[in-house]
Amino acid sequence: MCGLVGIFDSRERRPIDELLLSRMNDSQTHRGPDAGGIHVEPGLGLAHRRLSIIDLSNGRQPLFNEDKSVVVVYNGEIYNFRELEKELREAGHVFRTRCDTEVIVHAWEEWGEACVERFRGMFAFALWDRTRETLFLARDRIGIKPLHYAALPDGLVLFSSELKALVLHPALRKDIDPCAVEEYLALGYIPDPRTVFKNVHKLPAGHVLLARRGRPLGVPRKYWDVSFRPNGVHSITEAREELLARLSEAVRIRLIAEVPLGAFLSGGVDSSAVVAMMARASPDPVNTCSISFGDPEFNESAYAQQVAQRYRTNHQVQHVDPDDFDLVDRLASLYDEPYADSSAIPTYRVCELARKRVTVALSGDGGDENFAGYRRYRWHMYEQRLRALLPSPLRRPLFGLLGALYPKMDWAPKIFRAKSTLQAVARESTRGYFHNFTIVPDGIRSRLFTSGFKNDLNGYHAFEVFSGHESDAPDHPLSRVQYLDFKTYLPGDILTKVDRASMAHSLEVRVPILDHEFVDWVSGLPPEWKLRRGEGKHVFKQSLEPYLPKDLLYRPKMGFAVPLAKWFRGPLKERVRWALLGESMQGSGIFDMRTLNELIDRHESGARDHSAAIWALLMFESFLRNSVVGTTQISGMNNPDSTITGGEYAHG
Repeated sequence: MCGLVGIFDSRERRPIDELLLSRMNDSQTHRGPDAGGIHVEPGLGLAHRRLSIIDLSNGRQPLFNEDKSVVVVYNGEIYNFRELEKELREAGHVFRTRCDTEVIVHAWEEWGEACVERFRGMFAFALWDRTRETLFLARDRIGIKPLHYAALPDGLVLFSSELKALVLHPALRKDIDPCAVEEYLALGYIPDPRTVFKNVHKLPAGHVLLARRGRPLGVPRKYWDVSFRPNGVHSITEAREELLARLSEAVRIRLIAEVPLGAFLSGGVDSSAVVAMMARASPDPVNTCSISFGDPEFNESAYAQQVAQRYRTNHQVQHVDPDDFDLVDRLASLYDEPYADSSAIPTYRVCELARKRVTVALSGDGGDENFAGYRRYRWHMYEQRLRALLPSPLRRPLFGLLGALYPKMDWAPKIFRAKSTLQAVARESTRGYFHNFTIVPDGIRSRLFTSGFKNDLNGYHAFEVFSGHESDAPDHPLSRVQYLDFKTYLPGDILTKVDRASMAHSLEVRVPILDHEFVDWVSGLPPEWKLRRGEGKHVFKQSLEPYLPKDLLYRPKMGFAVPLAKWFRGPLKERVRWALLGESMQGSGIFDMRTLNELIDRHESGARDHSAAIWALLMFESFLRNSVVGTTQISGMNNPDSTITGGEYAHG
């Protein structure tokens, strides 16, 4: 895996500051510690950090075609590069290396922009064609690999794998985007195409972008989307057989490497399925690793051990202290912008463990999105049945009133915590889904912001992220929310988490369940084969019964859990107050300090569980303090609303 960075002059051929380009490149050394390369010509600079996986002695980047008119910097793996290389050789192209990178330059020569449609894998790359004076940026279909870009007023276009490289450019304004803050506090991450800064964007998954000299920067163009079209499978028995064949192939093509390779094995269905397929395909024992927690409620290591023993893997387990809160500030520097998924902590640790033995690890990410494994899908369909009982003109006021009257009982058993469900049913389908996993609910979010910051938002609401994708979403209510997760949560949260955590340790992670051919085929299976009688991954689990224990397949989902509520009432209590009521938050002009103070008070007293909101705010403060203090302009500075005063906190 690698990191790339570049500067393109879209107006002239002004000299590129090679020292600055080198500094930007070095900021991503963790992505590629094995080698670094730079190419500079009038009006263009490309730089690259390499983590060597294939063709270790060659394949250094930037990499050129035969006459050096086309050059590429690239992050990723193209798994069908051997087949493409054969086709391109037959078309007359000459190859000098055995690496997949060289396929990109020749594919561009042969097929132009359509080259990305031929690639199977994960990738982000920047390609310069000197003859056409064209810069071509591309990101893989699912969004496994990141790519950021910015257009400066003077015509320079900057691009890089991580945001930290771009912010080193002195001409880049680092103005915080109010809409990004609203999206972050609602979702816990900043979804494509926004970043925390107004002038920097993420290239969305499945998109390409052209920059031509002498023309304004183009707009991203979509070249692929998950279809959710019926795939022609007529029986669940037939589906089970084809599913296994397709998954096995997706795993097999990801076993190519000239460095040690292994897998994460959490003990869940998805990672266990990947390890089972790896064991079938590999003549040697698979290297696996997992982490364990002290709390048995969240400890899946026993199930991981079952799979390890069944397939005789070289298994390594490391116990992780559940109070592993020393990473708070480290996470801010890893993610470059606010990021509030607390499972980033154990993900960081499992990547750290894996890198001690392997350079490439396969993961089970994507199983929940593909096969409707999240609990929220089950609840969404339950709420859909409730919505169907009454027409909207009756349902909305009735359930809205019930939701308003029902007490918020965070302390009660889950079956009695109906307030959120009643509020969701009062909304239309997609708005209800959005409401169910909002990190900081609408009512609290609106009171957190100062009046000046609300003016900057100008009525913008984070739900617009979802509404922007709805026109392309399928009609079935389950498929619709799966599609929305493929466009938002998967690239913005899950894949971002894994990319940054793994790259922090120079570890490449491959995700066979997110092979785009597999994803598109699975999307075409009937929704009722994925979620049946309240059980997600139905067809997936059935297909795996010959390979995995039933007590593993059909047990309740665990996942990584971090005891935030306990931390914020115990060992991090003082730190929370110091951070959230301190200079960074007050000076930002974004937050109403009275509301912050009362949010903390209510959590500490046990009256409410605001741990998710506090974590999101803690990560935002860490971002302000570690990344941008002194260099960032924030709307609403010194707003009088940002002072702490007395008053009652109206909770929602």
